Amino acid sequence: MPALPGDVQALLATTDQATQDRAWAAFVRAYSDVVLRVARALGGGHDATMDRYAFVLDALRLDQCKRLRAYAPEGPASFHTWLAVVVRRLCLDECRRRYGRTQSTAPEAEVERVTRRQLADLVGDELGLDGLEDDGDAVPDVELERAEQRAVLDGALAQLDVGDRLILRLRFEDGLSVPEIARLIGADSPFRIYRQLDKILAAVRRILEGAGIHDAST
Repeated sequence: MPALPGDVQALLATTDQATQDRAWAAFVRAYSDVVLRVARALGGGHDATMDRYAFVLDALRLDQCKRLRAYAPEGPASFHTWLAVVVRRLCLDECRRRYGRTQSTAPEAEVERVTRRQLADLVGDELGLDGLEDDGDAVPDVELERAEQRAVLDGALAQLDVGDRLILRLRFEDGLSVPEIARLIGADSPFRIYRQLDKILAAVRRILEGAGIHDAST
């Protein structure tokens, strides 16, 4: 597992309030860009972004930075990538806190399933699959084929590690450019993200082809 950055280690090692305040201020200066970019990517304008930003910072500092102490990335994800994942989840928590669940009684697993289905549709478009989105005029055979394609694609996305899913969501769901993603997750170069995107999509395409699903160009 990658080590925590020195400024985060310093924050978690503080024992008195004054030192902790200074360390927290340094953390905010270092990572505000990550928090703001993720908060902004969820839309809603400046006020909504700043509400999410304030909520996330409060949540990260709660209980002596309990969430930061729980740093445990899946795979070799950097701290920036792990933090972006945590911030995204907190932003969604803020939306649920603000608007409640009056429109849905679905559990968290259902929320995640719907989110992944949306991502599957977007990635399916990128891979050249024809019309995974629902179409009320589709004949039963076509609708069945779409459902099968979406199920395989959903399974392929579920096999990716959290860092790769984050990159896909930032690129296709949130519409960020590759340079923006590179800055957000602390990549040393946008070309690294381009290569990673190609690698992720190639891996997903291999799973689809193994299931007998080919893109529209073949």
